[in-house]
Amino acid sequence: MSKLLEGKTAIVLGVWNQWSIAYAIAQAFVREGATLLLTYQNERAKPTVEELGQQLGATALFPCDVQAQPDIDSLAAALQSAGRKIDVVVHSIAFANREDLGQPFVNTSRAGFQLAMDVSAFSLVAVSKALAPLMADGGSIMTLTYLGSTRVVTNYNVMGVAKAALEASVRYLASELGAQKIRVNAISAGPIKTISARGIKDFSKVLDMVAQHAPLRRNTDIHEVADTAVFLGSHLGRGVTGNTIYVDAGFQIMAL
Repeated sequence: MSKLLEGKTAIVLGVWNQWSIAYAIAQAFVREGATLLLTYQNERAKPTVEELGQQLGATALFPCDVQAQPDIDSLAAALQSAGRKIDVVVHSIAFANREDLGQPFVNTSRAGFQLAMDVSAFSLVAVSKALAPLMADGGSIMTLTYLGSTRVVTNYNVMGVAKAALEASVRYLASELGAQKIRVNAISAGPIKTISARGIKDFSKVLDMVAQHAPLRRNTDIHEVADTAVFLGSHLGRGVTGNTIYVDAGFQIMAL
């Protein structure tokens, strides 16, 4: 039986450790036959991502700090010079200062607000602009979001606002890039025990609440998110664009 991503090249931005959603997505992509490319933020992160890349069977690694436009431009140039045609782009990058997540939202600093928006939302726009020309046959761009974009989730604060901007960016990008046969979507994953999630105060309480109230009476499995990414990157998702797809055991439908 043929694999869903056979013959496709996918680049995943945001693989930091083996417990991350990005790692699970990269793993699923390789399972389905994709040629995998990874990025790393800086020289300090390079050895870790190199090791993860070896585990995953990545073909190549490229430096890219999404806060630095020259890095994004250099990534596109390096891919082009290497003759890489890109079919799938996964943007799994978000950041907010811990102090801005641990205090009331009204106390968010201006610098902290700008940082969260730049890394978590604008970076998708910048990456899409740089890599779209390499998607000569069209393809799929996807990002990761969370329910805190549309509902108030205690202690999610400025990240929720950044995710709202991210989801709006998905819709505008989908509208504009559709003429190039490029689809743009977001996956809204339920709460998952990742290292990043540890930065959210009382995260374990969120996990407990979701497991109690979600229709499936459990939390999201990281591999369910990865399989949804495979669907979006494959021919099976060819008619889906501009959407936020919830993979959260159904929790988003509940009124608590």
